Amino acid sequence: MIIEKPIVSEIPGTAKTEQRAMALDVRKLTKIYPTPNGEYVVLRDLDLQVWKEEFVSIIGHSGCGKSTLLMMIAGLTSISGGEILLEDRRIEEPGPDRGIVFQSPSLFPWMTALENVMLGVNQVFPHATKAQRFEIAAYYLDKVGLGDALDRKASALSQGMQQRVGIARAFALKPKVLLLDEPFGMLDSLTRTELQDVLLEVWSKEKTTAIMITHDVDESIFLSDRVIMMTSGPAAIIGDELDIRIERPRLRKDVLERSSYYEYRRHLINFLEH
Repeated sequence: MIIEKPIVSEIPGTAKTEQRAMALDVRKLTKIYPTPNGEYVVLRDLDLQVWKEEFVSIIGHSGCGKSTLLMMIAGLTSISGGEILLEDRRIEEPGPDRGIVFQSPSLFPWMTALENVMLGVNQVFPHATKAQRFEIAAYYLDKVGLGDALDRKASALSQGMQQRVGIARAFALKPKVLLLDEPFGMLDSLTRTELQDVLLEVWSKEKTTAIMITHDVDESIFLSDRVIMMTSGPAAIIGDELDIRIERPRLRKDVLERSSYYEYRRHLINFLEH
């Protein structure tokens, strides 16, 4: 599907449109949980469009339904109403067309880094030769800086290295959409910064459509093409969107020296504070 993409909340500059292919179309999405006191509406009639090769971050207060939205896109949480289309096909269950990186990498500790990545590769590419599957897994582990740690067991890796394995595993599936649920939330600030750079470098080469949940305003600006701001729950919806007009490739030092970076930051913080 090719449609005109509206540019919203653009800082600085004026609104314009551009033609891009849509990767993900979320239409009137609703999620309701039954409780002893009646229904609790997490999301109601939420609309969101994500474009091919776009990196989108979603921010909002805790409990607003960000992760619920991501899990419905992943097919891991049922939909109460509305629909989600991935390249015009309705999402109804999990699939390898969506790679997921969780806050915790969820590796099998007794397996090596390579074996953890190979689990997914073997499932997604069953007709490839063993050598070809090995090459795919080893390639992405090398891209995240673990080329010398292929045979190290996950239990022997630091938390940051384990998350690198998780990132490699997701990219190795060659998904249509990469879903990131606060992937750096459990890491110290130095490791977090390093892995942001790793993620950005691999994503820049792969150009996979990416959707990331984060609480970190600075992270959302540095990584994203667009930041989606969700209203507080219950019945959360998209409250605002902000296009990040900083050209790629991005270097952290250069980004921090831009006056527009601080305008973006003020815009996001003002939304979260009101």
